Amino acid sequence: MGGKLGINGLGRIGKLVLWRNVAERNFDEIVVNTGRAAGTSLNDIAYYIERDSTYGSLKKYLYGFKDHTAITDVDDVSGTMTINGVKITVLRKSRNPREIGWKDHGVEIVVDTSGAFVDPTKPPDDPKGSLRGHLEAGAKKIILSAPFKIKDKSKPMPDDAVTTVMGINEHDYNPARHKLISAASCTTTCLAHMFKPLINKIGPKKILTASMATVHAATGTQEVLDRLAKSGDKDLRKNRSIFNNIILTTTGAAETLALVIPEMSQIGFIAESVRIPTTTGSLVILVVNIQEDPDRILIDRDYINGIYKEAALNSQHRLVVYSDEQNVSSDIISMPLAAVVIEGHETHTRTAEITFDAGRLTGVKKELLDGLKDNMVRIPLTQTVIYGWYDNEMGSYVNALSMLTKMIAEDSS
Repeated sequence: MGGKLGINGLGRIGKLVLWRNVAERNFDEIVVNTGRAAGTSLNDIAYYIERDSTYGSLKKYLYGFKDHTAITDVDDVSGTMTINGVKITVLRKSRNPREIGWKDHGVEIVVDTSGAFVDPTKPPDDPKGSLRGHLEAGAKKIILSAPFKIKDKSKPMPDDAVTTVMGINEHDYNPARHKLISAASCTTTCLAHMFKPLINKIGPKKILTASMATVHAATGTQEVLDRLAKSGDKDLRKNRSIFNNIILTTTGAAETLALVIPEMSQIGFIAESVRIPTTTGSLVILVVNIQEDPDRILIDRDYINGIYKEAALNSQHRLVVYSDEQNVSSDIISMPLAAVVIEGHETHTRTAEITFDAGRLTGVKKELLDGLKDNMVRIPLTQTVIYGWYDNEMGSYVNALSMLTKMIAEDSS
């Protein structure tokens, strides 16, 4: 494919996006902006890139057990190095996106992994920096590795911004219109691939309510040790040690999910999150209440698992993985391309009749109620519990993000 890719930020996602793209060699050059100096020289940045406490060494990631050197030609003066035959240029000066020299380096596509610029409505000259600053600096397409968050709730989503999840709604991206593309979040990516097969098979009108909880590995928002809250902090739990605690937190997955699967607006949905002391490897527990249809096969465990088996073989091949094995979280770390691994062994269903007073429903004509005994209506309802594993860093999110980046680059060429 060739061309140049920009990466803004070299944290967890930024580094792994770099790993994935040098492995695939989709671009001739990758320009990474750290926004600041690190260590004593470029060799210290190379040291950081080459090693990872979760995924091991870059050398092993690229070559397995072959005796190859991963990083060569490290030049502190020019700020360049070579990884797997791909030239890497590291910029170490500007944090503000509009001051990053993307144009000078011929970069047109930038993946912003900094987490600092998520509001698509902020102007490029915002004194604290903004996502649109990348456009002013010469980039033409900005891919955000996080959901959009508009601070001023009175402002609508800009026409040139779109949220996509690879394998779900990537075709909503219009090359002629969209300049800012959010790749949503790791949890939304997993959840979308769990919900889409259900909606395709059952339909949104039969799904009455749903809820999910993500048992999520630690992220950079947790503290290693307990720390005094900063001025204005509202969630004091984020300042507690992730080493020692299960921490209740929030997730925007429900709101973002409706952007990539519009049918979700018809379904009552609640999403919660719990952080646990692991470095990666997370789990979505999805509970769905489905209205039974007397003319259709009973919705049971085999029926639900069959939906995911079909998705894994067809429409969501490789992004949905179905497993009958008894997995634990470390088993799915680095699993290639899997947005979600369905733990079919633990799928559960229970069908029962629920009874409610039809007289309390709005918009029901009186003559329709006259034939009902005590206005009571009984409907069959099946509750199903589905477990979905996801490697919230490399295996699920970064792989899907990199697929999206490649698609956008191809559409732009």
